[in-house]
Amino acid sequence: MGLTVAVQMDPIERINIAGDTTFALMLEAQARGHDLLYYTPDTLSMRDGMVTARAFPVRVRDIVGEHASLGEPERLDLSRVDVILLRQDPPFDLAYISTTHMLERLHPKTLVVNDPAHVRNAPEKLFVTEFPHLMPPTLITRDREEIEAFRREMGEIVMKPLYGHGGAAVLRVTRDDPNFGSLYDLFAATFREPWVVQRFLPQVKEGDKRIILVDGEAAGAVNRVPAENDIRSNMVRGGAAKPTDLTEREREICETIGPALRERGLVLVGIDVIDGLLTEINVTSPTGIRAIKRLGGPDLAVTVWDAIERRRGA
Repeated sequence: MGLTVAVQMDPIERINIAGDTTFALMLEAQARGHDLLYYTPDTLSMRDGMVTARAFPVRVRDIVGEHASLGEPERLDLSRVDVILLRQDPPFDLAYISTTHMLERLHPKTLVVNDPAHVRNAPEKLFVTEFPHLMPPTLITRDREEIEAFRREMGEIVMKPLYGHGGAAVLRVTRDDPNFGSLYDLFAATFREPWVVQRFLPQVKEGDKRIILVDGEAAGAVNRVPAENDIRSNMVRGGAAKPTDLTEREREICETIGPALRERGLVLVGIDVIDGLLTEINVTSPTGIRAIKRLGGPDLAVTVWDAIERRRGA
């Protein structure tokens, strides 16, 4: 039986369908006969406990420039839909957090993927610290003395904003880098939250592996190799996607964190692994599904929808 599926996402006309995981999920939902509705998070409203959005019926096609056809919008009571895909991109700021509070009013009667309360409580660079034995040495602070002591101990470090995304403001700092003071001042003036400071992993030049887990099980992976003279492997920053298999260590990481993901209702998760060390657990709007399929791997949109339908009992 077909489901009514609402997708909370960024403006659909702006997406790059070649690499967009949300679009892949929409194509698969449509192929299964589910009815699709689309809305942007700025149209969410809550009145007297009722959560609504200005939603468009949508049909999708895997054709660049003609990928979405929208019907007439209506103010939709979201408690009437079966599934909501929570898929807008970070930044994970107060606007994002506010949407999770509203969607929490609906879940689980309306299945929200991923569970909005646990999306809110499991930001990617903090949730991962629940598994310190799987990670490189990591410090979370904005205290300069702590960062300087960590840098002296580790030699080379990477600094990045705690709620950053897409590789923005990720900086490599050496033990004797004369720019550290200026970088610290720049971070302090730009970001109010703490920063993530990690030991630099030189093996990043060989790739930062994105592994997709579905309902806590490893389902596929892509190796993202940084561009020359860059430490950032994000594909939006010029990283190149390469086919890959999972090592025994990477499977161990997935088996260790899998139960925690299932317990939290985190159906679709992307983790980042460099040289056998876990660096992030991405739960907001993880990507990689289209790249994995394009490189000859499985179509994980199918796997995700199988998991959603099991949870809905469809």
